[in-house]
Amino acid sequence: MQNPTKEEIRQILKESKVIAVVGLSDKPERTSYRVSQIMQQAGYKIIPVNPNADEILGEKAVKKLADIKEHVDIVNVFRRSEFLPEIAKEFDQMDANVFWAQLGIVNQEAFDFLTEKGYPTVMDYCIKVAYQEMD
Repeated sequence: MQNPTKEEIRQILKESKVIAVVGLSDKPERTSYRVSQIMQQAGYKIIPVNPNADEILGEKAVKKLADIKEHVDIVNVFRRSEFLPEIAKEFDQMDANVFWAQLGIVNQEAFDFLTEKGYPTVMDYCIKVAYQEMD
């Protein structure tokens, strides 16, 4: 598994505006909430994907990726590694550019599926850290 280069990741983050966050918690102490809040404060639109929440970070939550009707630049995943193949298949059915799995989240089957289809795919790397490294 090979992530895009630091320069490619920098370009992805520069060009992106909308991030759908799968597994975004509505609990402020959770990592998914804190990371998404920082990205929101940096100017990205956040779309929470959580079947158990109506609103997170002031944004209306959707139950699943298929419920998103607008273009998404990055799908950022905060779910356990074993869920990635299913999420990758949902990602393939929507209008999105980049699949991103957070730090500690890796699945070779999902990675192979996505890269064979030509999607830029990042795994085991925190989007907040990548954003902060742009400076």
